[in-house]
Amino acid sequence: MLFIVVPLLWLATGTKAAPIPLEMVDMSYVFDETTLHWPTQKEFEMTVKFNETTAEGYWLQLEEYNSAIHVGTHMDAPCHFAKGRWTVDEIPLHRLVGPAAVIDITQKAEENRDAFVEVQDLENWEKLSGHRLDNHIVMIRSGWGRRWPDREAFTGTPNKDADNLHFPGFSPEAAQWLVDNRRIYGVGTETLSLDYGPSKDFLAHRILLGANIYGLENVANVEKLPLFGATLYAMPMKIGKGSGAPTRIFATFPKIHI
Repeated sequence: MLFIVVPLLWLATGTKAAPIPLEMVDMSYVFDETTLHWPTQKEFEMTVKFNETTAEGYWLQLEEYNSAIHVGTHMDAPCHFAKGRWTVDEIPLHRLVGPAAVIDITQKAEENRDAFVEVQDLENWEKLSGHRLDNHIVMIRSGWGRRWPDREAFTGTPNKDADNLHFPGFSPEAAQWLVDNRRIYGVGTETLSLDYGPSKDFLAHRILLGANIYGLENVANVEKLPLFGATLYAMPMKIGKGSGAPTRIFATFPKIHI
């Protein structure tokens, strides 16, 4: 299926303008007992405090949750790996919305769990789309979403073992190229980390976040987006001075296709 990218939200029909219908894609996983997380982080837990009719006769439902910030679908604020950079509440609103550039490395990731997004992948996307990556949110499509929430399939190990993780990510060279040559808002991945699984120095994180570029991790349904032409919205919980936050992510794109 080929998507026709339409830059306007209104299409003229005679003397009237008709809105172009939009596809909407939810790109966040539900937070519950199946939520995957970095092995050293506290998992998501929710406790039901009240779930019944009160003595006064009205229904009341209340819960409490306890969790690390960097679990499930979430945002890495720049300060997560870069001292003095933006905390999650400081990221300008206009950077939370932008055109999505979907970099498809699905075939590479099928052949090698530890595949990288390389500079060539970024340049190929620009040639294909006819756009520069400036002011985009750059998303990796690796096919990893179909592995969620199977811990072993998703992380490469059945245990909560940070020393044996295997999944794709940004190469340090690609991260540096983006910082040096383009002005992007954010990056995102279907996996636990912007870096590939075996990384011990988290260099892609350090390079990107050091340039005040935020990261989105454990993003759902990336395979449902066109390679270009979608608008992505990343709405993190506004945690004061936070290094990240649970994030509701969604995307829209025109329903016009051939």
